[in-house]
Amino acid sequence: MGDLTHEDGRPAPRYDALLVVSFGGPEKPDDVMPFLENVVRGRGVPRERLLEVEAHYQRFGGVSPINRQCRDLIAALDVDVPVYWGNRNWHPFLEDTVRQMAADGVRKAAAFATSAYSSYSSCRQYIEDIARARAAVPDAPEIVKLRHYFDHPGFVAAMVDHTRQALERLPEPRREQARLVFTAHSIPISMAKTAGPAGGAYEAELRRAAALVAAEIPGDRPWDLVWQSRSGPPHIPWLEPDVCDHLEALHASGTEAVVLVPIGFVSDHMEVVYDLDVEAKALAERLGLPLSRAATAGIHPRFVAMVSELMAEPEPTPCPATCCPAPVRHPR
Repeated sequence: MGDLTHEDGRPAPRYDALLVVSFGGPEKPDDVMPFLENVVRGRGVPRERLLEVEAHYQRFGGVSPINRQCRDLIAALDVDVPVYWGNRNWHPFLEDTVRQMAADGVRKAAAFATSAYSSYSSCRQYIEDIARARAAVPDAPEIVKLRHYFDHPGFVAAMVDHTRQALERLPEPRREQARLVFTAHSIPISMAKTAGPAGGAYEAELRRAAALVAAEIPGDRPWDLVWQSRSGPPHIPWLEPDVCDHLEALHASGTEAVVLVPIGFVSDHMEVVYDLDVEAKALAERLGLPLSRAATAGIHPRFVAMVSELMAEPEPTPCPATCCPAPVRHPR
């Protein structure tokens, strides 16, 4: 398809559709528990943890921001092909979307996942989701997942802008001493060790992205990478330190102020608005630690433009079958 041209000589698109693939989220109170059960199926997450997380969603009316933000991103995109949207865990489900794409005659689509990094849950699982959906749909289109974009200039520029804006929201006497604390979703250490072709890619990519952003912030500020949103059984080790534990340690060491930068996320979904805007904010207030939270990439113009730039790149080489293997599920 990439060798075809329009009548005026312009290259025809390599893809005849774009598929936005995301995590999904509930959009009313009755959706919350069925959604969470989809998310954790087969993972051995204790019921009490589900009830705890359900309460987080109900605090916000049972609505996750992620679906609205997917709609906003799709509305902002400037691409020359139809745009479709399918989720892993909630409506619109990916299989239903792929069925619609087939009915519409789509033959080859680019898939943009709302996750920038390597790991089973942030990359390989989306590849499996796409393969499962295609297998269930007769005459399904070919779907090519676009590459990881943690270091793409568009993603970095968006996070630099939002980090600078967060700094400006701090009181001026503390602004110059503010420390940057980059956050990402914690994952089991066993998953982190096997992320990417040679292992360790999830942490390495996050540190690379954080370093790229920090380098553009004036003042040569110290920065850290910490973790949030742990959800697994307590006996399974996950990446640490937790963001709240780290804020307490920073306060005890005399840190003047903190900017939280959710570098591991591309939109303000529930883990961001609850774990950072509720829990971390409340802790910082108790400690008397000035804190400002940077926005995620969202629909920043450079991030939006990045999607079409990724589509114009050479088709990515498929990951090897051994890359980011599925985690071993441990009994409770």
